[in-house]
Amino acid sequence: MTTTPEHAPDDIRKRALAEGFDVVGFAPADIDHGLGARLEAFLADGFHGDMGWLEAHAERRKTPRSLWPDAQSVIVLGTNYGPDHLPHERLEDLREKSQGNISVYARNRDYHDVLKKRLKRIGRWMCKTFECDVKVFVDTAPVLEKPLAALAGVGWQGKHTNLVSREFGSWLFLGEIYTTLTLSPDPEAADRCGTCRNCLDVCPTNAFPSPYRLDARKCISYLTIEHKGHIAPEFRAAMGTRIYGCDDCLSVCPWNKFARPSREEDLIGRQELTAPKLSELLQLDEAAFRTYFRKSPIKRTGRDRFIRNVLIAAGNTGETALSGPVANHLDDPSPLVRAMAVWAINCLVTREQFETLQQRYEKDESDTDVRAEWRRASETKEGGVRRNA
Repeated sequence: MTTTPEHAPDDIRKRALAEGFDVVGFAPADIDHGLGARLEAFLADGFHGDMGWLEAHAERRKTPRSLWPDAQSVIVLGTNYGPDHLPHERLEDLREKSQGNISVYARNRDYHDVLKKRLKRIGRWMCKTFECDVKVFVDTAPVLEKPLAALAGVGWQGKHTNLVSREFGSWLFLGEIYTTLTLSPDPEAADRCGTCRNCLDVCPTNAFPSPYRLDARKCISYLTIEHKGHIAPEFRAAMGTRIYGCDDCLSVCPWNKFARPSREEDLIGRQELTAPKLSELLQLDEAAFRTYFRKSPIKRTGRDRFIRNVLIAAGNTGETALSGPVANHLDDPSPLVRAMAVWAINCLVTREQFETLQQRYEKDESDTDVRAEWRRASETKEGGVRRNA
């Protein structure tokens, strides 16, 4: 165990704030076994969907010492990424049919890159100053980030399971430094949700079976970012024009009245990602996708899954002007894209136009899922343009 100078917590906090972090808290490396039990229940219910990495490393995730036995303390650091508009205006954006909606966190540089460089600088300084060992993490290892943040007093997990801060509302990126230093823990954050259930009631897909429990399989953020397959028909209309993530449960939280815009240039939304035109996004091939989303977290989702999401959004607009760009994807190399192009074109053209396209494309379709989409679309096709939104 490393000997910890009495002034270490104050020095670390000052250094972290100087590096650009907005909040710093300290937690013990041993956490309540009840948190591990909650993780087990989440996995047992299958709420993690196809995020197999959650299940594969569940034991190491339960407590910091399972990941690193030498850890004595955890430093939790938060960076504000608050948007420059009032939270309720985020919901107004969803009524603008010509544009897709991207989660606030993904509208500029990948936060992993921004935070990790700072964490490494702090870690190197700690090792030199206190002769200790450290490990740094930014959502890239089996770490229970939000429970640790609550233990460190950074915020509490709200009924939507996301972290809520009295100072920054719903908009904090988290990073952690595990260390061999023994640091006095900060007081645990109190749950201040009270009787409010705004986040639960606003969810478009009813992804919360009860307060503080999320069924990720129904969550639009999971469906548009993590889910690798076809999005089930029952969720498509509810997605509206959300093409990457969903901030609805964050946007309605009353604690956001205390939030403030981010001061980090790398985390302030780029205009082309704040209000992207669906017609332009539909034209992205692999090379254009990688260029458009360079240094963005969206790039890791891949072009095919992203265009899958954009096609669903296009179909939900009911805008016939998008039928041309959508139809161009009926022979896309990816069956994931072709299937959603079938669904979207069914929403945008008349029965006669749909049947013409079906006769042209279905006969040469080899993928069973895409053929099933053609059959399903044909069975549900109405006389005119189908409206989903």
